[in-house]
Amino acid sequence: MRSLQSTEAVIAAVLVVVMLLIGLINPAFWGVDNLFSLARANVVIGIMALGVLLIMISGGIDVSFPAISAAALYITVRTMVALDYDGVVLPFIAASVIGVLLGTFNAFIIERFRMIPLIVTLGTASIVRGLVLGLLGTSIVNINKMPKELIAFGKQDLVSVTAQNGATVGLTAMVLVYIGVAVVMHIVLRHTMMGRSVYAYGGDPESARRAGVNTRRTIYFVYCTAGLLAGFAGLLHASMIWQANPRDFIGLELDVIAAVVLGGASIFGGRGSVLGTMIGVFTLVMIKNSLILMKVDTTWQRVVVGVIIIAATAITAWRDRKKLV
Repeated sequence: MRSLQSTEAVIAAVLVVVMLLIGLINPAFWGVDNLFSLARANVVIGIMALGVLLIMISGGIDVSFPAISAAALYITVRTMVALDYDGVVLPFIAASVIGVLLGTFNAFIIERFRMIPLIVTLGTASIVRGLVLGLLGTSIVNINKMPKELIAFGKQDLVSVTAQNGATVGLTAMVLVYIGVAVVMHIVLRHTMMGRSVYAYGGDPESARRAGVNTRRTIYFVYCTAGLLAGFAGLLHASMIWQANPRDFIGLELDVIAAVVLGGASIFGGRGSVLGTMIGVFTLVMIKNSLILMKVDTTWQRVVVGVIIIAATAITAWRDRKKLV
């Protein structure tokens, strides 16, 4: 517990230093419109990252969540359009259920056949993308066809202010959804037997099994919850950008995994926290945002993300080896 808190403190300190440096280099970073944009950019990737955190704590890795998110949002929105249904609660439940079902498929293959999670989720991602594009098509549902209630939900702001350029900018109310999901995830991981079993299984599966942990139930819980969060985040994304695109989130797995590792989670399992992940997400989003402000090409942005993954993983490995000495 203390080591996690120490890790989070170090990450937070680095975040503050980086923010100050970026602000000195580019004062536009501190503009209210940019800060609100940063908060908005954290919502969807942050919810996805919480699911990935759960899987990484268990010692697994998941690259299928972007495909699950895209499938959930596209199937849900296309169904709403076909049925001329306009609502919010049922669509989010439907998207979450789709995510749970696809997460269950991942868990079944991994648990039943003792397969490597990375290989399984690579296959799942390909299958899901292919089925959605092959059966439902590639057409984008634009704002003029999007359900109005869904758009209204995603447009809600907590506060609105006037930026320096005279434009009115708002802080999206979806940050409250993100924080709510994070609080629930923290409570589950830190204050429930299921959360403890996830940490135990990630630390040493065989020892956890001998200690009485129901490893089968743990695996299903981890992948079903990650699927649920992916499906929920997918539809939330559609409501915030006012369109449904079946090709959304391609390549996002790299960013999310980078954020979780940057937040202190171990790729070897057994270590990670919600607060650390949220700080990691904010740090990654902030770095990418700053590169955009400095007009750095997208290609070089990918280089930066790759370097972050390697550096954060190396630090994690060094930390874990030091604990064993």
